[in-house]
Amino acid sequence: MHKNSKISMPTFALIAANVVVYVFTAFLGGSFLQTSDPVLVAFGQDNYAVMRGEVWRLFSAIFVHADIVHLFGNMFFLLIFGLRAEEMFDMKEYMLIYFLSGLAGGSLTLALWPDTLSVGASGAIFGMLGATIVYAKRAIGQSIITALMYAFFLFFLNVGENVNYLAHFGGLVVGLLLGYVLASSRKPTQTITYNYKYSYSK
Repeated sequence: MHKNSKISMPTFALIAANVVVYVFTAFLGGSFLQTSDPVLVAFGQDNYAVMRGEVWRLFSAIFVHADIVHLFGNMFFLLIFGLRAEEMFDMKEYMLIYFLSGLAGGSLTLALWPDTLSVGASGAIFGMLGATIVYAKRAIGQSIITALMYAFFLFFLNVGENVNYLAHFGGLVVGLLLGYVLASSRKPTQTITYNYKYSYSK
């Protein structure tokens, strides 16, 4: 595990931040089970508001969730892929992957679904997924084809009604690219030398 990641434990910090934001929005909306529509409009990625200049919504929407099930599902997968990412990336790389992936998902949604209200950390989490699986393959010199197949298989499993698959796709693609670039820039930490001894008898 990278030293910086181990000390800061960014995965648990992000989970805590998401939970705190959910509690706050639940308090504002008066329900712990579901975030009210006015709260979603106030803090989510309302694309018309973004186009009017409220660009901060692309960031805030990453921490807002529609209901408790939405929050629990995203935090479960963030725990899985985030802890894996902590073994591969330092703190700056980890946060770069998470937020760039989340913003990429939001930006793709803004570009192609302008009349959409979007919330959730799914784009950022798909970015973590993409970065970890392609990094694991690339760092040891193996083909990334199987990693790409696995990543897009998980993507298609999550396509459904009321699912912002554009955010998932945008986050996944950025995560794959960042994981590939970071793995390609790494120098091997170990060099293994094999010595062979031959013996023969007459």
